[in-house]
Amino acid sequence: MTSFRTNTDAPRAPLSSRFAGRLSRMTWVDVVVAAAVLVLLYLVLRVGQGTTVRFSTERSVRVDTDPSQLPYDAARSLLRMFVALAASTVFTFVYAYAAAKSRRLERILIPALDILQSVPVLGFLTVAVTGFIALFPGSVLGLECASIFAIFTSQAWNMTFGFYHSLTSLPRELDELSRSFRFTKWMRFWKVEVPSGMIGLVWNGMMSFGGGWFFLVASEAISVNNKDYALPGIGSYAGAAITDGDLGKVGWAILTMAVMVIGVNFLFWRPLTAWAEKFKNEQSEATEVQRSVVLDFLRRSHWPHLLGKTLRPVGRGLSRAARAFGTDDRPLTVDPARQRTGDITFALVAGALILWGLIDLGRYLDDHTGLGVFGEPLLLGLVTLARVIVLVAVATVVWVPIGVKIGFSPRLTRIAQPVVQVLASFPANFLFPLAVWFFLRTGLSINVGGILLMALGAQWYILFNTIAGAMSIPSDLREAMDDLGVRGLQRWKRLILPGIFPSYVTGGITASGGAWNASIVAEVVTFGGTTLTATGLGAYIAKATASGDYPHLIAGVAVMSLYVVGLNRLLWRRLYRLADGRYAL
Repeated sequence: MTSFRTNTDAPRAPLSSRFAGRLSRMTWVDVVVAAAVLVLLYLVLRVGQGTTVRFSTERSVRVDTDPSQLPYDAARSLLRMFVALAASTVFTFVYAYAAAKSRRLERILIPALDILQSVPVLGFLTVAVTGFIALFPGSVLGLECASIFAIFTSQAWNMTFGFYHSLTSLPRELDELSRSFRFTKWMRFWKVEVPSGMIGLVWNGMMSFGGGWFFLVASEAISVNNKDYALPGIGSYAGAAITDGDLGKVGWAILTMAVMVIGVNFLFWRPLTAWAEKFKNEQSEATEVQRSVVLDFLRRSHWPHLLGKTLRPVGRGLSRAARAFGTDDRPLTVDPARQRTGDITFALVAGALILWGLIDLGRYLDDHTGLGVFGEPLLLGLVTLARVIVLVAVATVVWVPIGVKIGFSPRLTRIAQPVVQVLASFPANFLFPLAVWFFLRTGLSINVGGILLMALGAQWYILFNTIAGAMSIPSDLREAMDDLGVRGLQRWKRLILPGIFPSYVTGGITASGGAWNASIVAEVVTFGGTTLTATGLGAYIAKATASGDYPHLIAGVAVMSLYVVGLNRLLWRRLYRLADGRYAL
């Protein structure tokens, strides 16, 4: 019998020879990509060295406002922003998955998320500064961690709400596909659920990144308990320039911020949004798609292929290890008696813990100020609530049609994305000089003008989620509407509003929470020696934070959480259920 040697029997070339062969196929594109990555790593290490120097908590830190410091300050701010974004992404996957997959945990985690997004950044910062300074005594790393944590709290909630909604509204055919093929839960998550929610995740990440810019001044120039702590960064630079009343330096800060936002959009967010197009759930290919020069350049490089090939064994190992979590074949029905027993036990344990916390909090406040401390913030909260309702209503009327127009046109998206990013990322503090001048010149009360400043930090959630919702509508559905001649109001009623409604609800709930948070920045406006203070809960919390008045701060944060949770329970949660039941694609 004649035997034949197959290709698999042929001896493989040594590893060094295969690596040399791959290097010989490298082009100038690969050289540029490798050089860019090395430069980026060098800059991260160089900038990161400044996070480990020592400092004293006994004295306030003065910010250097020399314009020559701006490149370094910008790099420090960017590093904090991306570290916070990475932490927010991990938090989003873990928290949203737990809430979506466990009916019992959902009853705790989603209301908790409502409360967390309503807690002001300053409220988190007050606790974070004390904790991280104690964790890293005498080191700037403690302040860095506190600043990153504050930025994280301005990014994570919006991303988590969006991804949670994508998990709970997974298209039925994708769910059946996963069950039919008995995917492991790990495979279902990475192969089905994450791709299904990728467009919303990217656009919500972009919006959350803009939210981080909005609170950059508060997170880098920290004033807690009558002590000022400042970190090198574009936010603290702008805060110091605003305090000094130096319009020239404020202008340099604005220019630097604009360059940073446009650069991050071009190098990071636009490639991501173009890449996410491949996850659109449609049966026919769109005639026009988003493009990115950076993404096209990376696709010409061999590095992504080599990196994927190198990490493939790691992925296979994780996939094998994840089999321990089971397969996606859980029964659709459960024993009612067993479920009822588990629900009662879970409710009793969770209720006991919450009740214990409330009683302990009540004792603390009763010992320091008395429970009457809640009276003033409850009344002030009604004033801020009115501003929030007006803001969300006007933002809906203005930005939903614009967001649909942008989302339906890849060409318009390419033009509008950097513009919207700059507007969404612009901290209200940077406009304080103009706002003070405008309010004093026109006689407009800060009680009304504060709504405009709050809108800078809240309205973009509605716009970005509307864009993501419009982009997620399959092209074949739009083409079918065109073929049937459905136009105007009928098109909005039959296609557009049902298609974007789930994304709009996510945008509305995060815009509402963002507006409450932004009220702390917008209801107290300072430039030079002039301070304008509005009547509202945001100004109440800002004052308590600056003076280190913890009982009043706790009361203000608790009341703000109460208003946000109440609004979410009465309005947004009902709209969520409507979106899941009737308008999921």
